[in-house]
Amino acid sequence: MLNFFRRGGRSQGSDSKYFSSTSRGEVKELATSLSSSKPEDIKEAVKKVIAAMTVGKDMSSLVPSVVKCMHAENLEVKKLVYLYLINYAKSNPDMTLMAVNSFVKDTSNINPLIRALAIRTMGCIRVERITEHLCSPLRKALADEDPYVRKTAAMCVAKLYDIDPTITRDQGFLEVLVDLTSDPVPIVVANAVAALMEVQETTTRVIFDINTETLTRLLAALKDCSEWGQVVILDALSTYVPANAREAETVIERISPWLAHQNPAVVLNSVKAIVLMMDSLESKDTISALCAKLAAPLVTLAQSTHPEIQYVALRNISLVVQRYPGILSSKVRVFFCKYNEPIYVKMEKLEVLVRLANASNVESVLMELREYAQEVDVEYVRRAVRTIGRLAIKLDKAAPNCIRLLLQLIKDKTPGGGGDSEAAAAAAGGGSGTDQNYLVQEAVIVIKDIFRRYPGHYEGVIGTLCEHLGSLDEPEAKAAFVWIIGEYADRIDGAADLLEDFLDSFLEEPAQVQLALLTAVVKCYLKDPEGSDGIVQSVLQMATEESDNPDLRDRGYIYWRLLAADPDAARAVVLAEKPVVTDDTNAVPESMLTDMLAQIATLSSVYHKLPEAFVRRVRRPGEFDDEDDDEDDDEDEGEDEDEGDAAGAGAAAAAGAAATSMDFLGVSPAPAPAAAAASAPADDLGDLFGAGPAEASPAPATPSSPAVSAPVLGASNGITFRAAVVRSAGGQPELHVAITNEHASGTPFTAAAVRANRNPFGLAPTSAVATFSPAVATGATGVAIVPLSVDGSKADASKPLGALQVAVREESTRVSATGTVAMSYAALIGAAGPLERQSYLSAFRAAADSEQGQTLRAPGLGDREAVKARLAAAGVAFVAQRAADGKVMCYYSASGASPAGEGLGATVVLVEVTHKDGVDAARICARSSAGQELAKAAAAGVASILE
Repeated sequence: MLNFFRRGGRSQGSDSKYFSSTSRGEVKELATSLSSSKPEDIKEAVKKVIAAMTVGKDMSSLVPSVVKCMHAENLEVKKLVYLYLINYAKSNPDMTLMAVNSFVKDTSNINPLIRALAIRTMGCIRVERITEHLCSPLRKALADEDPYVRKTAAMCVAKLYDIDPTITRDQGFLEVLVDLTSDPVPIVVANAVAALMEVQETTTRVIFDINTETLTRLLAALKDCSEWGQVVILDALSTYVPANAREAETVIERISPWLAHQNPAVVLNSVKAIVLMMDSLESKDTISALCAKLAAPLVTLAQSTHPEIQYVALRNISLVVQRYPGILSSKVRVFFCKYNEPIYVKMEKLEVLVRLANASNVESVLMELREYAQEVDVEYVRRAVRTIGRLAIKLDKAAPNCIRLLLQLIKDKTPGGGGDSEAAAAAAGGGSGTDQNYLVQEAVIVIKDIFRRYPGHYEGVIGTLCEHLGSLDEPEAKAAFVWIIGEYADRIDGAADLLEDFLDSFLEEPAQVQLALLTAVVKCYLKDPEGSDGIVQSVLQMATEESDNPDLRDRGYIYWRLLAADPDAARAVVLAEKPVVTDDTNAVPESMLTDMLAQIATLSSVYHKLPEAFVRRVRRPGEFDDEDDDEDDDEDEGEDEDEGDAAGAGAAAAAGAAATSMDFLGVSPAPAPAAAAASAPADDLGDLFGAGPAEASPAPATPSSPAVSAPVLGASNGITFRAAVVRSAGGQPELHVAITNEHASGTPFTAAAVRANRNPFGLAPTSAVATFSPAVATGATGVAIVPLSVDGSKADASKPLGALQVAVREESTRVSATGTVAMSYAALIGAAGPLERQSYLSAFRAAADSEQGQTLRAPGLGDREAVKARLAAAGVAFVAQRAADGKVMCYYSASGASPAGEGLGATVVLVEVTHKDGVDAARICARSSAGQELAKAAAAGVASILE
């Protein structure tokens, strides 16, 4: 807004007078000036109005006077008037309607700048009554002869969609927008793509599907666009899934020149597109060559003279090297920190160094980290020490050197230990002694993790650590040292005495130290009962009788009862073998990494969070995702008007259904709490709050679904999520979502957002929201069912066949859970009939190499007819049988999902079940043209049916 006053070569001071007016009655004077017949007076008055509006003064009373100025021929005045109307349209919608005719008139102006300005302003005025008048001018502008008007109109479609998706769809603007991607002017293509991508982000329905023809047009427009147009097109190209490796190589070759662009945004979007398309490549040599090609632009960005660009580049590099660790391993020196870099850049460089470190470069990295650990910045030193520990955990061959370096640093930081660090600290105004203990304490924490990674190694350093026991004052360091004493109590002389030193201040210690001390004392007692009998009694008594911490009391009681009832059981629990730790600090989970790579060059890549975790895209009721939503919504709306209060619960369910169009995790409005059931009269509401006696309602019955007994997907804030993939009676796979409501709010749950990650079969929920009917009351468990369909674009052959990663979020509380659902192939079997015998025989022989089998023992397997009936009910059709050597081989066929995402029933599975008379066991073998992995999954699926 302020920049407008600085255009035209005028100095900033020439317009400062507009911001310094403090006269009383200013608004009246401006109203008079706005009605002047002199264009110069009108121009000055409009500038003063905008200046006053900019500094926060209320100028809304001047709407009628300002609207009259829209007829001015001066382009500068028009811009200012439009700016004013955009600002006050929401608070004065009725007054803004006065300007509609002027807007429509300006869309037909001979000057293309005015036509574009009018269209852009109408799109920015977020008043639904204005949008009714926008459609006709917008359609005309989309076909305007001037490319500037067309590119402005393209962005206006995205704004209109955000205001009213239904009108945008009904008027066919989305189709026109797709047609504009073939416009001969590159800037129009770029804006059309930008608008389509923005619309696509707010819906699960495919709006912009890039096919081969569109791909060719976008690649052609890429070279003639502005740099920001190139960013948009490259972002769109990154969503394209090549048909094969050859096409992927071709597209990558066309994109590669933009790796050398001077704009970092263009470079990062090029990197994103190439990295995502590398998933389609098959040749390892090609992938290695591309990694080498990507290294140079990434190094250039990491060495930028602008620290902000450096930081963004480093955050993105951290994602790329997780997928391709060797891409920058030879460039590790690029990521060494410089003394004058901001601390946030240094910290991120340390993170990248951990990712890039390997056996060939770890020595140089450790030498560099030693220098960092002698700096005066406390947090920087801590991070450097922790990085040394992470390298020890990551690289077992480097662990001895890491331990030696940590011990040397401890020695250097110890008063009297010598080294340059004391001099550096003194020069910085710091002292020795306790002022330098932060390094020692961080080293203790790190060494504890190294002990966990390499149990039975490096215990020789414990003596050195014990020398510094008195200098530990931070909770995490104390807890780490106490853990070491407890874990190695049988190898430390006087371990009980060391632990006893902490008991005097036990009740004053932080909870973290108390819990560690309690466990360490119990470990010490189990390893040396005679030498630590006194301290275990003391610490258990303090934990259970004198502590206010419920966690500490509970653990104390558990240990006490274990020791009293069964010392051997206590030993098995407390001294159990622990899992080996790995370094996954700040690592993006593999299940999320592909989605994160698709967010390179966005804010999401800086946060290392998916957009759904921090962005809410609220959609209006007119949004759509399914073809038949409109008719259903119309019917529901009519019913709601007729039924009044009794439809409260139905309205809540409808709100959940409307959320189907919302993106998952943070993008849909929370549904209103369910009202009373229709059968409960309004007069009974008082009874619910204790106003009068009422009979207790029976507890709701737990629904029957495999999801109810499935493993817990996640639990938080009193809400437990479970999920299961189940085959429906019609042969359609379904996702059953079970929620147990023990939330403190007491609100019944009506809907949950669901999302499935990429998987081998391309399974995806047909609806983004699962609706619970009836609502899940407090203390109850409810199940919602969402059919699954096949979306080839979501197929990922690298994922395991027997698992489906899902995320669920309860909409009213916004509590969410993510996890992996075990998926039996039995749920993916269709309802096709049996194969003809000749076809079966041919297919059976052709797939001989894929045969996989397993033996199953279960009651009833000796009854062949019962087995046939159970398999038939599950979609596995009987074909033939034969007997030999006291065994009966029964042959079955089924049509199942393809691991290539080709659809349900796309793969034929052949099953052989071998029975032996009088034995409740069977040998199940499966074959498939899709290979051994699918055959193995099919055999396991058939076994699950018969178990």
